Amino acid sequence: MSLPPVASWMLEQEARALLTRLSLVKPLVLEGPMVPAAGLLPAPQLAIERFLTAGRRHLHTLINGFLTWLRSPAGLAADVEEAQRRFTTLRLRFLRVLTHFDLFENVVAQRSDAQTGVWLSGLDNIAADALRLRGGYFAPPPIVCYLDHGMGAAIRRARTRLPGGGLNPVAIVKIPRERLVGSGITSSLFHEVGHQAAALLGLVESLRPVLRDITESSRSDDRTWRLWERWISEIVADVWSVARAGIASTMGLIGVVSVPRPFVFRLSPDDPHPPPYIRVKLSAALGNRFYPQPAWGRLVSLWESYYPIDRLNEAQRRVFEKLERSIPTLVDILVNHTPTALKGDTLITALDTDELQPARLRQLLQTWRANPQDMYRTRAIVTFAALGQGRADGRLTPEEESAVITKLLTYWALQSTLFVTAGCPDCGAPVSSLPHVHHDNTNALKGPGHARTKHPH
Repeated sequence: MSLPPVASWMLEQEARALLTRLSLVKPLVLEGPMVPAAGLLPAPQLAIERFLTAGRRHLHTLINGFLTWLRSPAGLAADVEEAQRRFTTLRLRFLRVLTHFDLFENVVAQRSDAQTGVWLSGLDNIAADALRLRGGYFAPPPIVCYLDHGMGAAIRRARTRLPGGGLNPVAIVKIPRERLVGSGITSSLFHEVGHQAAALLGLVESLRPVLRDITESSRSDDRTWRLWERWISEIVADVWSVARAGIASTMGLIGVVSVPRPFVFRLSPDDPHPPPYIRVKLSAALGNRFYPQPAWGRLVSLWESYYPIDRLNEAQRRVFEKLERSIPTLVDILVNHTPTALKGDTLITALDTDELQPARLRQLLQTWRANPQDMYRTRAIVTFAALGQGRADGRLTPEEESAVITKLLTYWALQSTLFVTAGCPDCGAPVSSLPHVHHDNTNALKGPGHARTKHPH
């Protein structure tokens, strides 16, 4: 039975309506006013626009192709069911393009608020620095940040499948609003960046067989190492966070996972995260390997006082004691791991840990008190690690930290914007090459006369 005229007319009207709606989808660079410093850097902006433009063009071609078929002899001879099936498939693809547009529009829309937008631009710069390795082991994808409610951060990694299809052109990191503004944000941000880095280096895939071999050996406790293998994707992200932020990472982690006691010791077969109690212990052990100092021991003792393990029943306590005893072996495996992507280097070698040693961070903080402008000439991850070290040592108050980080986020947003204006996006020029920018709060780190809480060592 040929296609009835009323059905042909109806489907043509619907397809033309899709074209009309598609014409209203504008490039993101035309959406929402924002101050220049709040904008995306060229690399993520171009990646997103090219992805969305390709989707719109492809959809435009498909709609016109459907209209051509509908008016052709083959279309006129088709039955109603086939014509409706073709249109329904077309409409689903249309909705997919709109879903992608909405995803990226949400990321961009927040930047229309001047203060939030500038902070996000600054976080983009920090995230990019946390992903970058001096050894050049991979080409880092563009990365952008946005804020959301809740306590947990998350990442939609670059080159992964988006809802409805298509590969994500940029890494998108969700930052909890409650983490702004303080060095604790680095714990969440760098953990999510660690997921992207782990994917680029193939860390999960290369570590799983190692842990599986231990599990299968007669010398091991099977359950303990099966658990480590189950949690390895989150563990490697924590490795990255500790290596890039120092003690600020573990302090920030404690802030996130300080939840009611039953959840701290909960062993869930569906949760890829280690229970908070053991996760903090592992984070501190990694930190002490990367950056040895007594502060790790104090932090662990504090954590144990928050959640005494002796209140567990015997079976639960035995599981956690076995996990804790295996931590030194696991740390050895992690820091000495040599995935193919690292070209023979170990993970601890590749992670630039020499830049974040505690003695150097303390010296930097002392120098910045006398010469605050020097802080703006320092690598972003080093600056945040130094501020976190200052908090751990009791040499920096939360008020000082918030004031300084607010200025840093603003300055890094300005830095990237001026580089782009100068025709040098992502060129990595030293901060000192930028024009002088007046800061009305440069005394935040000067110390003398500024009230600070005495650290209870």
